Amino acid sequence: MPGDRDPQDVVAFLTEQHARIRRLFDDAAGSRGHERAERFGELVRLLAAHEAAEEEIIHPFARGRIDGGEPVVEQRLEEEQAARRAVRALEDLDTGTPVFLERLARLRQDVLAHAEAEERYEFTHLRVAAGRDQLANLAKAVKAVQAAAPARPHPGTAPAAVRNGRS
Repeated sequence: MPGDRDPQDVVAFLTEQHARIRRLFDDAAGSRGHERAERFGELVRLLAAHEAAEEEIIHPFARGRIDGGEPVVEQRLEEEQAARRAVRALEDLDTGTPVFLERLARLRQDVLAHAEAEERYEFTHLRVAAGRDQLANLAKAVKAVQAAAPARPHPGTAPAAVRNGRS
């Protein structure tokens, strides 16, 4: 995504995006009016691009190269699907309502737990399974997918392809 530093490996790049996602949740919750809507829109765009790249590049790699990768990837895909549904429901709400803030707080908790699980169960194993050059190539592939990713998540589209081994 524009504005991100350019780490040389995919784990550093995606972990940095997790930190940016945390900040955007905080910014959206801590702002009001038009600014909250803008921060939430920015968050939705980053989540969509981030998850699209993981589903197309990272999860298939992890599934095939990490011992026990299949259940790890399946759990992450379930979490991503739940987040898509929650984002879709939030998009239908007025960002100024207490209900929006309550649901945003729940989404934040779920997305950050998902990010921690990725970092612990997927990313640490990627560093072992892939060499420096491969991590750099994966970062380039992730960035290319993100550049072409939709601005909003689309429930039910990418995970089926990943689940069936097509990417």
